[in-house]
Amino acid sequence: MPAKASRKRSAAEPRALEQPADARSAREPTDARSTRELILDAAERLFAAHGVDGVAVRDLARETGLTASSLYNHFPSKQALYDAVLERGLAPIVAMTAEAWQAGPIRPERVREHIARLTEHLADHRHLAPLLQRVMLEDAALPEPRIGRWIRSLSDKGIRLIRDAAGPAGWQPEDVPHLTFALFGLLYSYFTNAQAVHAVAPWTKDPFSARELALQRRFLEQAFLRLLGPRPRRAANAKGKSR
Repeated sequence: MPAKASRKRSAAEPRALEQPADARSAREPTDARSTRELILDAAERLFAAHGVDGVAVRDLARETGLTASSLYNHFPSKQALYDAVLERGLAPIVAMTAEAWQAGPIRPERVREHIARLTEHLADHRHLAPLLQRVMLEDAALPEPRIGRWIRSLSDKGIRLIRDAAGPAGWQPEDVPHLTFALFGLLYSYFTNAQAVHAVAPWTKDPFSARELALQRRFLEQAFLRLLGPRPRRAANAKGKSR
């Protein structure tokens, strides 16, 4: 496009994946799906560390070993890449939460199954939780948060699940929002702060090792069952005391 016909791009307009002047050739995987996953992995890692606005196309190209034009073949803009990262990371969590809510009353075996699947997903995408925390903070000031639809979907399904279990567990209706945030923190904080966990707990050599993940799953199972499981009936105990 001639220079005189160019226009200033608004901050909200998605930016195309521009090619750097010194575009370099690189050997690419022959499998298109593998290439796409490679790009998504790198984008998830960089977006989590620097935010979507802090990552340039040249950073993604350097991280993946691809040319900017190769990135453009898979994603038409950085916004499209960002959306794809969120889709890959959050869509399975939304589906798991919806399935857990529809499964009926909270039972130990269902809690174990759901937590096992969730922790496996977060461990496979270990930069997803830090990315989620970052974009929630960064999007808070935006008129239309970029992650809004995912947060709304997770919130709606999560609150339904917790609301249905809160009463039998002894919680009041007004406790449900606070309980929801507390459980959200329990689920994600370990993965959000994995590096900090290692720093303050030097005996933990690898927070993502099979042993540490198993311990985290066990902790989450017990925490959820104690917070959301039906309160034990005390009728028998009370009857015994009255004699």
